[in-house]
Amino acid sequence: MKRLLLAAAVPLLLTTVTQPAASAATPAPCAAVAVPAPPGAKIESVQAAPRTSYCELTVTLTHTGTDHVKVAVALPDTGWNGRLQALGGSAYAAGNFDGLPQAAKDGYAAVTTDAGVSLDGLDTSWAVKDGQVDRTLLTNFATRSVHEAALVGKAVTQRHYQRPISYSYWTGCSTGGRQGYSEAQKYPEDFDGILANAPAVDWTRFAVATLWPQIVMNAGHDFPSPCVLSAFRTAAVRACDAQDGVTDGIVDRPDECGYDPRRLVGTKVVCDGHEVTVTAADAEVVRKIWAGPADEHGRRLWAGLPKGADFTWLAGTQPGPDGTLTAPGFPVAVKWVQSFLEKQPGFDTSKLTYAQFAALFRQSVREYDDVIGTSDPDLSAFRRAGGKLITFVGANDQLIPPGGTLSYRDRVERTMGGAQRVNGFYRLFLAPGVEHCFGGGGPEPTNALGQLVDWVEHGKAPATLTAAAADGRTRDLCPLPRVSRYTGGDPATASSYRCR
Repeated sequence: MKRLLLAAAVPLLLTTVTQPAASAATPAPCAAVAVPAPPGAKIESVQAAPRTSYCELTVTLTHTGTDHVKVAVALPDTGWNGRLQALGGSAYAAGNFDGLPQAAKDGYAAVTTDAGVSLDGLDTSWAVKDGQVDRTLLTNFATRSVHEAALVGKAVTQRHYQRPISYSYWTGCSTGGRQGYSEAQKYPEDFDGILANAPAVDWTRFAVATLWPQIVMNAGHDFPSPCVLSAFRTAAVRACDAQDGVTDGIVDRPDECGYDPRRLVGTKVVCDGHEVTVTAADAEVVRKIWAGPADEHGRRLWAGLPKGADFTWLAGTQPGPDGTLTAPGFPVAVKWVQSFLEKQPGFDTSKLTYAQFAALFRQSVREYDDVIGTSDPDLSAFRRAGGKLITFVGANDQLIPPGGTLSYRDRVERTMGGAQRVNGFYRLFLAPGVEHCFGGGGPEPTNALGQLVDWVEHGKAPATLTAAAADGRTRDLCPLPRVSRYTGGDPATASSYRCR
């Protein structure tokens, strides 16, 4: 789990080769430079360290004297393309330091930040101090440090090369996607282009909603084995696979899949050499997980796990100390409830009732939406600034149900004049068969950052995102509300599909 969460942003950097802009005439020495402090912050130190093919400057700043935020800037020794690329984080980690070398290799000056919190995406030990949430560090993690990294990154780059950057770009997935949306909402002039994938928008809802499968299983005292859960997934894919015109093991729009899990009741499944019969209780658990969380009155609160997605991360079960199955819960959600809502790192979420879950959901929105919600649908300032935003979400996202992003996009359209006007600056692409940020077997974007650069710098809005699967299949992704449909020919070739 931890490896998956922390790797979320890395694939973005492997497919971002673009035509470079004019390079700096001569390489600059790797040395510390004077850096103006962002408003409300104080610079504590600036350190320079030569790396293979780039210079890394680390700026440490503070807001209260007790927080110490590191901002790292990678500056290519040669071939700087005139651009800045900022790298986002995953789970509870604010940045992606491992991505700096690749971004610099691609010709970008690159920047990322730790926000003064842990680099371990599942570590929230920084959150609670003396029984209270550390608001300074939460604000850093939520919004402030990304904005400050943009300011510091631009200032350091300009002083190092003795000329300002030409364009600035944000790249991130998961938490990095949420950070990109936060920038568009709160600091619309920081970046010319934002690539924000599988974004954890509406964080205050998402971070409680994804605890729902644990609540369902504990309340119903039924814990389907991983094998049984896999059987439900396989059945849903089989039932809805052909909706896009081709049978390829992929449900392109799980939200439109009408498969009823009760159809599997009575089916016998072989699990670890033993025959197991699927029960009505199992089907009810899966039905509720797919339907998504509801409050104590049955009102829907959030999107459910997509039909066709892997159950392991949000709804996985595992043996307890006595060998009986338990539902440990999604770590990101568990830690949000423990640290930020209950303020008790050892709080046992397995004891929560439906009513308590609904109360925590409301508390999360009430206490933190202004801080980290990232739910404002008014992107007019970003549009006025000339910014461009590209997002792709995997239809099989098993960590952040894509329904959250789809819902946010709907609100943006209602706020800003409909899909056509919004697509003039913000395009959302659904990737059939793709899981969280990458993987899953479906075609993934191969050069999303390059296409964003073309849009920002040359006005070439992406009619599709070029995409390919690990096995060589290609199928370009369509900007919503258009979707890809098979039109005939080789189903493994992008030319056999059209956006409709």
